[in-house]
Amino acid sequence: MSSLRTSRTRLVAAAATAVLATLSLSACNNGTGTQDEGSGSSTSPSSAAASATTASNSPAPSGSSAGKAPSAGTDSSGSGSAGGTGSAGGSTTTTARTSAPKAPASSGTPVTCEGSATKTVAAPLTRPVNHMLLSVTNTGSKSCYLYGYPVVRFGEAQAVPPVIEDSQPQAVVTLAPGESGYASVNLSATDGSGANGYTAKSLTVYFQGRSGNGSVGAGAHPSLPAKGVYVDDSLKVTYWQQSMDDAVSW
Repeated sequence: MSSLRTSRTRLVAAAATAVLATLSLSACNNGTGTQDEGSGSSTSPSSAAASATTASNSPAPSGSSAGKAPSAGTDSSGSGSAGGTGSAGGSTTTTARTSAPKAPASSGTPVTCEGSATKTVAAPLTRPVNHMLLSVTNTGSKSCYLYGYPVVRFGEAQAVPPVIEDSQPQAVVTLAPGESGYASVNLSATDGSGANGYTAKSLTVYFQGRSGNGSVGAGAHPSLPAKGVYVDDSLKVTYWQQSMDDAVSW
């Protein structure tokens, strides 16, 4: 019994000695006398530096804003710069509105219509025969009055054709900017009774003032057909009319 107890004591002592030897060996390996049992592997300083360099050179993940400057024309919040409205992605959208062209508006007190602020067109008519229509369009910025009747001069004629008195309208013709007035010219007698007929190649139209004595402003020089127009002593004109139908009815 005594020998059995002695054997057990020796075994215990041997085991304790082996444990102490193992602990001493571990302490010598890490230089601290203790062992980090919670770490499965260790990382050297050089490995850590390499990892940091690799991370700094790697591109940012898709959708990340790290290291990305705001787009031009936007602030850091992504809203558009002054004059625009911010949209997704920092872009701005500006809608341009253009007004449609408009005819010039009349301003101020109406003036007398004359050649410098009007456009005059002379058009021979087939019905009524031996007639010509004069159209005057206001090209100015103010309304103008077409007083009396057109004072016409064909070629080098000196006499002023008379007016058809019955054609006088009830009111003075007024043209807003862009509007037209009309008068017709009876060029020659339809029955051939006219005398001193000739073919005219040019025409000048003068405009009367309020008093009806003489002309005012610049005259107009509407073109005639290349072959000219035939006129005789029966030449006469109508008063200025507001409508074309009234002008050609005489």
